[in-house]
Amino acid sequence: MKNQFSSTPLDEEQVQYYQENGFLWLSNLTDETELEMMRAAYDRIFAEKAGRSEGNEFDLAGADEDDKQAALPQILNPAKYAPELRNTKAEAAARAIAQQLLCADGSEEVQGGPAHAILKPAFHGAITPWHQDEAYWNPQMNYRSISIWMPLQDATLENGCMQFIPQSHKREVLPHQSIGNDPRVHGLEVCQPNDIDFSEAVPCPIPAGGVTLHPGRTLHYAGANNSPGPRRALIFGFSLPAIPRQDDRSFPWNEAKQTARAKRAGTAKATM
Repeated sequence: MKNQFSSTPLDEEQVQYYQENGFLWLSNLTDETELEMMRAAYDRIFAEKAGRSEGNEFDLAGADEDDKQAALPQILNPAKYAPELRNTKAEAAARAIAQQLLCADGSEEVQGGPAHAILKPAFHGAITPWHQDEAYWNPQMNYRSISIWMPLQDATLENGCMQFIPQSHKREVLPHQSIGNDPRVHGLEVCQPNDIDFSEAVPCPIPAGGVTLHPGRTLHYAGANNSPGPRRALIFGFSLPAIPRQDDRSFPWNEAKQTARAKRAGTAKATM
């Protein structure tokens, strides 16, 4: 399978691979000049802990305590705090890919942009446990979405590249829990069922400016950062309107959360 992205549309082989396996990787979405700009903006907002008082900056893998170093810092809607991250070449290319994969005939237009940013600090960044993105979302909806994950430096096994379980997107959302079964932690991990063979995981090391693609139900993971440099990842989220479900699905793991992030977000909303 080709993994070099040069222009949209994706070729038939790439589309078929994505549809069958629930993920795809591409090796070039932008140029080094834009990557340098994006790294500078990314490092600035993480250094500032931009959005923390609103609940948009928090520790994805820890209890998110102010006096402790975050295990896995995350910023939601990073372009709110670094507008230069919006309307980039990378975003335009990602949007075109999402449009092709979600609605190639153009009858509906995808919406989205830079959705969040996740930092794994040098020699410190924690693992991102196996999970499905849809486990975080409203259980009363069916989603038509795609996450496009772009590292701002080379992503390797040493620093925590993405890994996927092929064809796991064909499953329903599996039971999850807060990481470590600690309701103070925002991040989720799958409660591993016996019928998933994690030895089948496909690691996807890619160069800076490359991307991985996956829908909301694909099981994925990223290892710890054991390298001497930060592992920066910017994630674009694109979707078509969600469709209400006819059943009464629930995600009790989200109802059980008691996070500092949610408290800050609630306080900020109440003072608006």
